[in-house]
Formats: sequence, structure tokens, C-alpha cells
Amino acid sequence: MEVFELILCIVAAVVLSSFLSRFIPKVSTPLVQIALGLLLSQLPFIPDVTLDPELFMVLFIAPLLYLEAHDIDKGALLKTLSLSLSLAIGLAVATMVAVGFSLHLIWPVVPLAAALALGAALGPTDAVAVSSLSHEASLTQRQAGVLKGESLFNDASGIVGFQFAIAAAVTGRFEVGEAVGEFIVSFCAGALFGLVIGMLANWIFESMRSLGWETTTTRILLELFLPFLLYIGAEVIHVSGILAVVAAGLIIRFDRTGVGPNVARTNIVATSVWGVLSFSLNGAVFILLGMLLPGAMHNSWNNPGIQNWMLLGCIGLTALVVVGMRFLWVAAMLRIAPDATTHQRRRMTKERWRSAAVMTFGGPKGTITLSLMFTIPYTIAAGTKFPMRDELIFIASGVIIVTLLLANFMLPILAPNRGHDDSREIIQKSIELLRKTVEELAQRITPENRRVVMIVIDSYTKRITRLKHRIGTVDPAGLEQLQVETLEWEKEYIKQQLTQIHAKPEPLTAEDQMDEEACERILDQIMTTLRQIHDERDAGQRVWKLRGRMRAFTRRAKLLTKRISEKMRRTTPLVSEDEIYAHTRRMQLHAIEHVIDRLYDEMASDDHKTEFCSTLLLDYRRAEAALKARPNVTDSTAFINGLDEAKREGFSIELSIIQDMVESGDITRAQARQLRKNVYVMSVDADAAI
Repeated sequence: MEVFELILCIVAAVVLSSFLSRFIPKVSTPLVQIALGLLLSQLPFIPDVTLDPELFMVLFIAPLLYLEAHDIDKGALLKTLSLSLSLAIGLAVATMVAVGFSLHLIWPVVPLAAALALGAALGPTDAVAVSSLSHEASLTQRQAGVLKGESLFNDASGIVGFQFAIAAAVTGRFEVGEAVGEFIVSFCAGALFGLVIGMLANWIFESMRSLGWETTTTRILLELFLPFLLYIGAEVIHVSGILAVVAAGLIIRFDRTGVGPNVARTNIVATSVWGVLSFSLNGAVFILLGMLLPGAMHNSWNNPGIQNWMLLGCIGLTALVVVGMRFLWVAAMLRIAPDATTHQRRRMTKERWRSAAVMTFGGPKGTITLSLMFTIPYTIAAGTKFPMRDELIFIASGVIIVTLLLANFMLPILAPNRGHDDSREIIQKSIELLRKTVEELAQRITPENRRVVMIVIDSYTKRITRLKHRIGTVDPAGLEQLQVETLEWEKEYIKQQLTQIHAKPEPLTAEDQMDEEACERILDQIMTTLRQIHDERDAGQRVWKLRGRMRAFTRRAKLLTKRISEKMRRTTPLVSEDEIYAHTRRMQLHAIEHVIDRLYDEMASDDHKTEFCSTLLLDYRRAEAALKARPNVTDSTAFINGLDEAKREGFSIELSIIQDMVESGDITRAQARQLRKNVYVMSVDADAAI
């Protein structure tokens, strides 16, 4: 029960971290999760449970490595394979040796084998940590490809080296020749085992698909089961389970074969499940890091036999060795590697030194390092405690935090994102988003909602067509500014109508009260959308608009009080939603006509570009035509409610897809903010999308 409670607390912290990351995009998600773990460890109701190191390796490492290998761009990997392997194997071994001997030299109480194990654990980088940074840094395609390839392969090399170093520390015996032989056998046999199982999995899944036996449930369950089967099976026959998982992940292709709606639906669900699982596992590891830090720090910090300055000095030295070795290695590779066109070695220019620094800070330590440190056994062969276990975990945790902080704050300085998201790129991302939304809506069609959903899908198709015509737009910020101004024009017009209604003598007629209700609904929708847009714009330096929210709350409270009072006094007969809808539609038409007139006036001025005014005029004309074409009958409530529900569902799907695209690295946070603002603008008057 204690383990279950701990899991629930960790999952809750992971969910909270995904929410908090939206409000502090300048800070990477792993740092947020570490902070939450620290906070969680101080709560009195959190159970103190010791995790089994072997279980930790199977539960976290196997599925994460499988997914990383499976999702990597194979073409980009081949192009940067030599540099990636140089970092993944050569640098990993060099880091292991440099850290091991340096730590053992300045602190002899740490056995050399244990120090080498720490060096091996600090070899792997964490590409997930890089992709979850603030996205303010702009990496080139080559830099991103090298970092991902390195992260994939050095996981395997670092883990195998770590396992041999730990074995030497536990048994007290280490033969170089025997270790090298075992390493080669374990490496090659593990990779061969993974390839065989991967090909077998391809044949099984594709055969099930061809026979019509595949279902979404069986496919996802079997795929989730696969990495655990690979790792445990390889370890049973005493070969590298890590290499088996990586090799199988690289060769498996069953999710990219087959056609038809059922296959597409299954792939979409599987991708979503793996996305959630990946984020949850990575988040859980960093939460556990934060939870483990106080215990490791307390045991080491209060140990009278250990000087605290020595602990801090070891963290600083180890981080310096890791970062320095990486910078020198990357710079040497850039100097030695020949140019792809001239095949000549190139001098190290200022730009190439900057690239070396980007590649250095772009390789922080994270999930794999921490997971490996958790697997250090508590005792050695003689039955005594493993020497300096808490201190080694403490040092590794400190280095992880240092490298994450360096990546979080140095990458934006070295490779700043200078707002290169031009209109073509953001429009292409918008088109991709809308297409995915249409696919998701199409899967939710039932005989009952077919009519309204098809209308909404048609509106998305029209939006895609309009966006394709905007590919030539050169100033997306200018168009966005004009869109916000048109919302302000609508708001001011509706406020004027409310002022005129309130100026009439009491009591108001039924018509006036319905107009007032319609204006309040439209105004509330516009104000909500404007606040959402401003919140997205100020996401980096979040300042809540409390005064605006209080005014909106006060306005709603007054209106609600007035409605209750009038109904209690029976001053007006109760009205139906159909009548309210008719008044709302009429008021919306008047507001649209007002905006259209203003846009024509703007075209004659120099405040906005003519093409922006023309684009929005076209949108508002379509919205006006759609409103006028709506049935104006009192028995249309069910249809209208169904249509509104379908439109809200579409907007909800858009927002969820945007978040998925951010977490998968398909778009930056800046692009996500732009896409969300587009959704908010469209949802202010859902009829405008029809």
C-alpha cells in the first residue's frame, strides 16, 4: 500500500509539472520536476519506500530506450553517425576514465572502481532534457541530429561500462582482458538478440494485421509489453538487455506499414499512449531525483567523517571534468572531421567554436544517469555496505543539476531564437494542426452527430484553404495585431449597445432584456478570449490580469442578481433559449457589420497593410453569410446546441493537439503560443468558423 501511495504522489507531481511548465517556459521541465520532488520529500504523509534498483532499471530504462530508438530519424542518424558514435563511445569512455581517476585522486576514500562507475553513469546525455528546455534556443538540424544520435548510443555504452565497473566494485576483482571479452560478447550478442526479436515482432504484428486479427487494444498492449520482454529475456541469457532494446527499437517498423482507417486509428492511439508513458516515466525519474536528494544530502552532510566542502568540491570538479572533456572532444571532432563537399579539414572559426559550445551545453545529464545511480547495490560481495553509495548519488545528482542549469541558461545565449518563425512556417504548422483536428473529428462521427460534425469539418476545410492562400504573408505579427484590434472593436460596439439599453427607463421591456442578455453573453465571450490572448502573449513573464477578471466577475454577479430579482418579482415572462439565440445572432450580425465598416475605413489609412484588412474582411464576410444562412426558427435549439458542442469539441481537440506537438518537439513554445492565440480568436465567435 505504501508503494501504491508513493506512485500516486509521483504521478500527481508529474501532472502538476506539466501544468506549471506552461507558466514558466524559461525553466526546463526537468528542473521544475526536481523542485517538486524536493517539495514532495518534505511532506509528512509521503511514505518512505526503498526502491529495488533492478526493478528501477527494467521499469524506467527499458521502455525509454526502446521509444528513443524507435522514434529517432533514421536518415538524420545515418548522416551524423560518425560524429554521434564518436561522442557516444569515445567521449563516454574518456569521461568514465577522466572522472574516475580525478575523483579517486582528490578523494582516495572513494574506490577507483566506484569512481569509474560514476564516470560511466555521467557519460550518457539526456536528449529528452534538451527537448524539454525553454525552446528559446535554436539548434541547427545537424546539431539536433548529433545530440539525439549520441543520446541513443551512449546510453548503451555508458550502461554497459557502468555495469562492469559496479561488478568490479562488488567483487573486488577486475581483469581487463576478461572484461573486454565479456563486453564484446555482451554487446554483439545483445544487439543480435534485439535484431532477431525485432524482426520476429514485425512478422507477428504484420501477420495479425493481414489476417484482420489486430485490434487497438491488443496492438498497444503487445507493444508496451515488448521492451520489458526484450530486456528481461536478454538478461536471462546473460547478454546486454540495453543493446537488445536499442537494436529492436531501431528495426521495428510495423507501425509504419498498412493502410486504412483502422490502422491509422490504432497508430494515433498508440502514439498518444507512448507519449503519455514517456513523459510520465521521465517525469517520475526527475521527481524521484528531487525526493532522493534530501536523504542523500542529509546522510552525507551530517556524516562526521566527511567534510562538506569536499562534497561540494567533488561536484564542482566532476562537473568541470565532464563539461571540459565534452567541449575539448567536440572541438577536436569539428577540427578533424572533413567538409562534406570539399573533403578538406576546416579551421576553427568563431562560429565553429560557438557550435562546439552549443554541442557541449546541449548534452546535459539526466534520466539515464540518475537511473544508473539508483541501481548501485547497497552491499558488496562480502556483505558490507557499498562504499560511498550515498555520496556517489549525491555527486551525480549535483552534476545533473549543474548541467541542466547550464543547458537551460547558456543555450539561449549561445543559440538564441530570434523570432525566425515567419508566416510561412507558422501557417504550415497551422495547416498541419487543422488537418490533425479534422482527422480526430472524423473519428468521432456517430449517426446522431453526423450532420453537425460534418458542418464543423467543412469549416476547418475552409480554414485550411484560406491559410494556403496566406502563404505569402510576410508579417504575421501585423495580422495578429489587427485581429486583436477587431475583437476590441466588437467589444466597444457591444458595450455601446449595453449603455444604450441601460439608459432606457425602468422597467425594461422583454425585448430590451433579451438584448441585454445577448450583449452580456457576447461581451463575456470576447473578454475571455482577449484575456487568453494576453495571457499567452505574456507567458514568459506571467502577470495575471486581476482587475479585468474582477470587473468581469462583478458584471456577471450584477447581471445574475438582476435576473433573479426580476424573476422573483415576475416583472417579465420567462423566455426560451431560442428567443435568446435569435437576439444573440442579430446582435452578432450588427457587431460584424460594424467591424466590416471599420475595416473598410482602415484600408484607406496607413495604420495597417491593405492585404491584412482584405484577409480579415473575407473572414468577417464569410461569418456574416453563415449567420444569415442560419435557420431563424424556434425549434432549432437541439441543432444549435449540437453544433455549438461540436465546435467546442473541435477547439478542444486543437488545443490538445498543440500541447502534444509541443511535448513531441514538433513545434516550439513560441509557435504553440501563436497557434493557441489563433484558436482563441476563432473561438470568440464560433460562427465565424463556419
